[in-house]
Amino acid sequence: MRAARSSDLGPGSGLIWRVVEAQHRVSTMKLVDNAEEQERLEALLDETKPPVPAPCRHLHWLMFTPFRYPARTESRFRRAGPLHPVFYAAESVDTAIAEIAFWRLLFFIESPAAPWPANPVELTAFSTVYETAKRIDLTAPPFDAAAALWTHPTDYTACHDLVDQAFALGAEAIRSTSARDPLNRANVTLLSCAAFRDAAPRATRTWRLSLSAAGPFARCETPARALSFGRDAFAADPRIAAMNWER
Repeated sequence: MRAARSSDLGPGSGLIWRVVEAQHRVSTMKLVDNAEEQERLEALLDETKPPVPAPCRHLHWLMFTPFRYPARTESRFRRAGPLHPVFYAAESVDTAIAEIAFWRLLFFIESPAAPWPANPVELTAFSTVYETAKRIDLTAPPFDAAAALWTHPTDYTACHDLVDQAFALGAEAIRSTSARDPLNRANVTLLSCAAFRDAAPRATRTWRLSLSAAGPFARCETPARALSFGRDAFAADPRIAAMNWER
């Protein structure tokens, strides 16, 4: 695959979804007696965290958080370490749920003796709009010819090389096919806070994700939605294919 060029950058925009665990709502409540105390505690905790990058400080914390922390481990478009933070999102909330369901399963692959959790995990899904004149679209020519590289289940080498080139060219977003969505819908990876057109989420939804021997199952109450992922939904990844489902 040839290296990315400035001529490969083009416009891109749209509504995108990100899903995060909703621990922020309850993690400090058990330590305080009222809302005022919780607000003070959260402010003190915030002072111990890495500074928010200056170009991101106008954004809601759900949006700037991925740019705030170094990556402990590598991911598809980010190397481990403090360099090149990115904001992972998807064009469909279903895709974003599929992505987080996969990573929850991967945790249990690494903990083979752990039983399936008795209670579902609460998730926050939120949407926002991005727009940029400097996007690389890996689902379009010439990059779509190397689709197997961008969606490899475990080897991120080509993606890391590509994102290094993207940052060097000043790209602000990468559109790619999700390697985890069974329907192969698109992800959008923002490389810069400048790509956001909203300062805060447009919509938020609460989902609950359960894991069991039958596979992941997610439900949203408002609006009412349910998604099920069978045992074979993520079996293209050899780690999931080797899953011990009976725990």
